[in-house]
Amino acid sequence: MPKIKAVEKLTITFLVDNSIEWMTKLPPGFILEVPLHLTHPDVPIDALTGVPFVDLENYCCGAHGFSALIETEVEGEESRLTLFDTGPDSRSIIRNVQALRIPVERIERIVLSHWHADHSGGMLALLRHRAASVLSTAAAAPPCVVDLHPDRPLARGIAPVSAGGRVVGRLPDDPHFAALEAAGARVETHAVGHAVAGGAVWVSGEIPRVTHFEGGLPSGVRWVEREGEATGKWVPEEDVMDERYAAIDVLGKGLVIFSSCSHAGIVNVVKDAINTFARPVYMIIGGLHLAGTELVERIPPTVDFLASKMRPSPTYVLPMHCTGFAAKVALEDALGEGCVPAGVGHRIIVEGSAEAEKRLFAATYSQ
Repeated sequence: MPKIKAVEKLTITFLVDNSIEWMTKLPPGFILEVPLHLTHPDVPIDALTGVPFVDLENYCCGAHGFSALIETEVEGEESRLTLFDTGPDSRSIIRNVQALRIPVERIERIVLSHWHADHSGGMLALLRHRAASVLSTAAAAPPCVVDLHPDRPLARGIAPVSAGGRVVGRLPDDPHFAALEAAGARVETHAVGHAVAGGAVWVSGEIPRVTHFEGGLPSGVRWVEREGEATGKWVPEEDVMDERYAAIDVLGKGLVIFSSCSHAGIVNVVKDAINTFARPVYMIIGGLHLAGTELVERIPPTVDFLASKMRPSPTYVLPMHCTGFAAKVALEDALGEGCVPAGVGHRIIVEGSAEAEKRLFAATYSQ
């Protein structure tokens, strides 16, 4: 069984997501974007009234994609910054990093969940921004590691069932390895699970498909070119097998799971994490890929599993990115305040302790 270090403190900052949410009441440890700005030491102050400006020109923007900054703190060690995905484009990630004043020179690893441009599109811009920050601050920062699945596609496209399987568009190119290295990265490829961030963050390998209702991405196609054939062609690719999730174990809380698009199915993701670590799940974060008419039938069994069949059930589910409105409504109906309307600009602080771990152990094994 793989091992990861249990962390005493986990801080998550959402740098890219489809949604912006400023006003909803959030659970303890969750911080909305606006207070992060208004309480910052250099917030602009209005000379007329003497109160801070809500400086809308420099707040986060939403975009169809996902990116989460993961800060892990293990007792006796310096905290580590890992970036999980980089959003869809070169502009949103940089705007939001600047808005939230992220110390990008401290990001030591970028983990790409899978080869889709709404997750890889900001990677080159982020690397260049980091390199410029290192130069300007004279920080002694090693090259940023970019952690990738080795099976980079030539192209991926969209062929909706509603369009009769016709390819209606292709996604932009994912970054090439050479371009990443030219931007200052050190590229690593991993097809199997491995621990990063000093052993505190688990990056999965291939996610086993074990549920009967999670059938992948119906509209997924991939461009392939085979030796001896005059031209390439689009082939169906419902199973996005290069997809990976990330997991962190917080003392006294359990697993925090990041699944930024869940093409494998969030139930498959959760089952694999539990089987891998034999730990309860505290929080599930990311895109659950239940949006659109093609996937609506998966909503009831997915919600039923998360709300009723998981034992112990997760404390929080944060349905983001590609989850879809209908699935969010169903999750809130089933989970109540356990379904958190997270969005870009939010920060979450999860603190654990050895004493809490003892209580969790006793509660887990008494069930």
